[in-house]
Amino acid sequence: MIADVLARFRGSRVLVVGDLMLDEFVWGNVSRISPEAPVPVVEVNRRTYSAGGAANTALNIVSLSGRVTLAGVVGDDGEGAKVCSILGDRGADLTCVIRDADRPTSTKTRILAQTQQVVRFDHECSADISPFIADQLLTCIDDTLPDIDCCVISDYGKGVVIPRIAQQIIALTHEHGIPTIVDPKGIDYVKYRGATLIKPNQLEAGKVLNRELRSDDDVHRAGSDLLDILGSRSSVLITRGPQGMNLFERGRYPYHVPTRSREVYDVTGAGDTVAGTIALSMAVGAPLPVACELASLAAAIVVGKIGTAACSIDELRSSVLATNYRAAS
Repeated sequence: MIADVLARFRGSRVLVVGDLMLDEFVWGNVSRISPEAPVPVVEVNRRTYSAGGAANTALNIVSLSGRVTLAGVVGDDGEGAKVCSILGDRGADLTCVIRDADRPTSTKTRILAQTQQVVRFDHECSADISPFIADQLLTCIDDTLPDIDCCVISDYGKGVVIPRIAQQIIALTHEHGIPTIVDPKGIDYVKYRGATLIKPNQLEAGKVLNRELRSDDDVHRAGSDLLDILGSRSSVLITRGPQGMNLFERGRYPYHVPTRSREVYDVTGAGDTVAGTIALSMAVGAPLPVACELASLAAAIVVGKIGTAACSIDELRSSVLATNYRAAS
């Protein structure tokens, strides 16, 4: 079954809606402390760029041999052009990426010395997009949906996934019979009601419910409470880092997916990998437990890399074979 699921990834069509970002990495070496302040002096030798946020989710889908349409907003600036270039060069459809001259492209710059992150600084605007931009985005999404197999809403709290956008997309995808996955942000989960799957991490789930989740029992109760908030059409996946993931489907016992990672170098973008892998799995009709198992394997590959990274279909297929994985029933 798993081999068949992976084979059908190729050509499956996923719409990714959300906050598009540019990840900049400034690489160098540290050999001394500044005489001006007690901080390291990084001697820069190179800069690299990756797609971040919703754009990284899209990149993971492309790396897994899926087809992706990206919907979001970038600034009318060089950073926005670079994000579009990275995705466009990989074959992403950028028809629904809107340039807004009134806001910068969200850019996260990480300074690394000997592969260790020294500092990060962000250049962005988190204000809600204007009603005019929202109208443009929804019109383009509505036109795109007849050709889509699954939708991901990737919310990083940067102003694109406002309640109106989230609810109208969920209503439209439901109308077209398209599963929708939400990578959520903030504590307003009412705006995600009706989505097929919502995947907070353990800390985020606790904040939504205004309590700490310290034990397995705490997580199980949280999953049940989130199902009540999100409505009868929704399932919940709580990701838990080293403790793996817990899937909550209405009317079924919680399903636990253990972590697959052996060496963790960088968790940057791992959540995007999980969302992209689940989206492709659902696009081809795989059951949610199978989708989550594959996502766990893909995330284990990504956290073993430095920087914002993606998992390729060949890496995932090799991991399935290496672990002698059998599909969940």
